[in-house]
Amino acid sequence: MLHAISSPTFCTSYPRSFHYPCSMRKQLMRTRFLVKSSLPDNSNGVKVEYTPWLIVGLGNPGNKYHGTRHNVGFEMIDRISQAEGVLMNTIQSKALIGIGSIGQVPILVAKPQAYMNFSGESVGPLAAHYQVPLRHILLVYDEMSLPNGVLRVQPKGGHGYHNGVKSVIGHLEGSREFPRLCIGIGNPPGTMDMKAYLLQKFSPVERKQIDSALEQGVEAVRTLVLQGFDQSAGGCQKTSFEETLSP
Repeated sequence: MLHAISSPTFCTSYPRSFHYPCSMRKQLMRTRFLVKSSLPDNSNGVKVEYTPWLIVGLGNPGNKYHGTRHNVGFEMIDRISQAEGVLMNTIQSKALIGIGSIGQVPILVAKPQAYMNFSGESVGPLAAHYQVPLRHILLVYDEMSLPNGVLRVQPKGGHGYHNGVKSVIGHLEGSREFPRLCIGIGNPPGTMDMKAYLLQKFSPVERKQIDSALEQGVEAVRTLVLQGFDQSAGGCQKTSFEETLSP
């Protein structure tokens, strides 16, 4: 299980299941991020342990799908990994993954490399292997019910007929009790086929809206990982995020 401990000195450790070339290990050990430390907290000598987050973006692998509406989940993971300096260079459980942290909270970012409809084949095994609780599995994906570029963060929900989300729920024993970051892509115009719409690239105007949303999404993820959902807000959390993060 990945965990972090608050301390003045940082070190990095990786699960035994990861096999890095020697040259890559040296590079990884220079990372500034904390995954595990054995030093006690300065204030009272008690070790502070943080529960890791598994942040998964949904999409389809391959250049053919790069930049399409259905792949904004992948783009969000790319933005997060770039912003937080997370190196994504390992395949595990049919997913491209990277290990790092936001602040002192350890994160595992992942892009499933099976096609969208089989995303759960990565999420379920990764959550089990790293002992990540449902409340710390953040799923990032496209949402047609939201206008293009509008973000919505929810502590739980259904699949909304999204096949990728449906697959994830199925591989989490049917549970829907995990957070989501939905990125609005709007509905197909007129009678346009839905599949064709999802696999279409954004127009220049739409692309600008999405890029802005992705930047806001990085901040939303940081806030969620460091502060969690505001329990006092309850059911209003969804609306407040939508209003705050709309471009």
